[in-house]
Amino acid sequence: MKKILIIEDDVFLGDALEQKLKSEGMEAVLVRDGKEGFEKIKSLKPDLILLDIILPNMNGYEILEETQKDPSVASIPVIIVSNSGQPVEINRALELGVKDYLVKAQFDPEEVLVKVRAQLEKEVNIQSDAVKSLEGEFNQKEVGNSLDGKKIVLVEDDQFLEEIITRKLANTKCVLFHASEGEKALEIISRELPDIVMLDIILPGIDGFEILRRIKSNPEIKNIPVILLSNLGQEGDIEKGKSLGANRFLIKATVTPDEIVSQIEGVLSGVKK
Repeated sequence: MKKILIIEDDVFLGDALEQKLKSEGMEAVLVRDGKEGFEKIKSLKPDLILLDIILPNMNGYEILEETQKDPSVASIPVIIVSNSGQPVEINRALELGVKDYLVKAQFDPEEVLVKVRAQLEKEVNIQSDAVKSLEGEFNQKEVGNSLDGKKIVLVEDDQFLEEIITRKLANTKCVLFHASEGEKALEIISRELPDIVMLDIILPGIDGFEILRRIKSNPEIKNIPVILLSNLGQEGDIEKGKSLGANRFLIKATVTPDEIVSQIEGVLSGVKK
């Protein structure tokens, strides 16, 4: 049974998250005080932490800073759940190693559950890949530095998500271009001839499916790999994306920023899904 530690002083939200996780068969422990939460991290050693930023006695940033100093708990994945969605707040959290960041006003407990599951599954996959690496079947290190100098076009109108992905990609030394609508995206892609395109589907003006269709019908850019990143997750949408030539289809609610970077690396290095 997976152990999830919730450090949240909002009574309603904390209780809702605790009950939701327990109803899904997880061991959920709720703490409402920052200092108590930090002590609980060390004693419980949970599989994942849901962490608020504004807390009594010890805030979320202080908790993150202290856990990073302790090798026994430094690798525990953390998802921030906060009232603030300001870029400076997001950047600070990402620099402290958080895996994902949710703004309270923009989600419900069901979405948190999806994110928790995705992160736990990813941790299992990381462990599995580590074993495979030792066996010589897959070497993650060969993929890890593959974005240095690569041109990436990110087509995304969600400013919050764009900021997070941009921050993550900044560490890879890639050359990143951003567009928030279709016509501008096609202009950048035709001009820059990027190595890969990250493409949202729901956009102002022409949607991502139409952008993908135009990319694949243009001989000069048709071979550029495209990863679709969307809130749409119906089987029909996924099949449509594949039929139009998308290399991969990622659902926003089930993917973390780290995994997005990993998927880009995987496509460019030829690693299969």
